Amino acid sequence: MPTVPEAAPQEPLRRYSNIAVAFHWVTVALVLFQLWLGFSFADMTRGPEREHLFTWHRTVGAVILLVVLARLTYRLFNPPPPYPPQLPRWERIAGTWNHRLFYLLLIAIPIGGLIAVSGHTPGPTITLLGGVAIPKVPGISETMGEIAGEVHVAAVWLTIALVVLHALAALKHQFLDKNRAAGRMPPFQDPVDEPVVIGQG
Repeated sequence: MPTVPEAAPQEPLRRYSNIAVAFHWVTVALVLFQLWLGFSFADMTRGPEREHLFTWHRTVGAVILLVVLARLTYRLFNPPPPYPPQLPRWERIAGTWNHRLFYLLLIAIPIGGLIAVSGHTPGPTITLLGGVAIPKVPGISETMGEIAGEVHVAAVWLTIALVVLHALAALKHQFLDKNRAAGRMPPFQDPVDEPVVIGQG
């Protein structure tokens, strides 16, 4: 089992690099926009307007996958700042696995969506905005597509739960506990001192 990052004394607090911060908030914006798109077209009757939103949904899903893969690659070469020692071990474990599940879900959900769409789309490709065509997953039957769609929806609800948990934890650390953990990620502030950015960019 992967080890949980150890806490380390910090004075002043070390923060995520500007590149990591940009990846984080771009991902947040894309995921929130994608959720709005998904809930918007889900109950619409079939027609041009629904198909237009669905095309946006497919496109944003592809963009999320690319951004998350780029973010994960950057993180592998640029480890995050250590947790402050005031953060209990159980919260470090929860925070670490919350991040790992985020990465897993934000990779699996677009792939699951592609599999679901592949079972219902005629032809060898799926069209995104701007006429960009991506290949379907071969050999996907309509039944397999339906199953993938159900898993896709379940994974989305799990992601929503993790987003809410992550946001509440950050607010708790910042405003209730006045713990330095949230201050690692701007615009949250270090309640103790001025932070130092780690990494390049």
